Parts: sequence; C-alpha cells; structure tokens
Amino acid sequence: MEFKLKTISKAGIPEAISKAELYRSLNEPEEAESICRDILAVEPDHQLALRLLGLAITDQFSGEAADRHGEAKQLFQRLAEPYERLYYTGLLHERRAKAQMRVGRSPHTRRFVPQTTTMLFFAGTGAPACCKVILAFRKKKSPKPSTPSIAHQSEATCLNLV
Repeated sequence: MEFKLKTISKAGIPEAISKAELYRSLNEPEEAESICRDILAVEPDHQLALRLLGLAITDQFSGEAADRHGEAKQLFQRLAEPYERLYYTGLLHERRAKAQMRVGRSPHTRRFVPQTTTMLFFAGTGAPACCKVILAFRKKKSPKPSTPSIAHQSEATCLNLV
C-alpha cells in the first residue's frame, strides 16, 4: 500500500498562512517553511507565502556557508512589488550579517553585507536612493541637503553597485 500526501486546496490557503505565521512566531521556522512550500505547490506566485518562506529560511541562518541565503534571495526577487523586493532583500543581508557575527566571522568577511544592506535600505524606504548619500553615510559623514550634485538615481543604478 502506497500513501500519498494530500495537497492544500486553494480554499485552505488562508488557514495554512495563519499556521505558517504561528510556527514562525513560535520559533519553529522548519514547520513554517514546510507549510509555505505546500502553499507554493498549489499557487506558485502566492506573495505572502513567498515572503514567509524567505523569512522562515532567514530564521534558520547559522552564519555558516550552508545558510541558504541564495534561495531566500531568489524568493524575495519573485515578490511583485519593487519596495518589498528591496526591503526583504535588505533584511536578508542584515540577518545574514548578524548570523555571521554571532559565530565570530572576521570583519573582512562581513564587510560587504552591511554596505549592501544600507544601500537597499535607502532605496527601499523611498529615502534618497542616491549613491553619493549612501557613500557619505558609510563614511559617517553627513551630506549637505542643499548640495545640488546629489540627484536621485533609479533603483537599478544603485543596485548595480551591489
């Protein structure tokens, strides 16, 4: 006798999302991940399931090379809204850096991640996503708000530095 797992029905997705959120809040990201994967098997572009799955993966970061940051990044890139793509990608980089610091990674191996997070933060929040402002922030300098050379640049231009 062969057993086959049941799939979630489309009508059952809202309840499954609630359970995934509950498991994340209980610090059980593996269970939340499993539920989100079941939802995405039925509805591959379900935005909330994509976001929750990416977050559940980042909840499992240990600071080691085996962390699935690439998988989480791909999930966040599938989000429909540009703001959400930037915000959650920035959150991914922040969580990755914190996990690396917890295991004592040396500063030169973490250097790029906070800079990327800062850039994504500025671009994602609607603050001036200008590369000069970001570079000045990194150097702990305060740019003059009236400086005419500071111009807004597109999301793609700033992200090319990432």
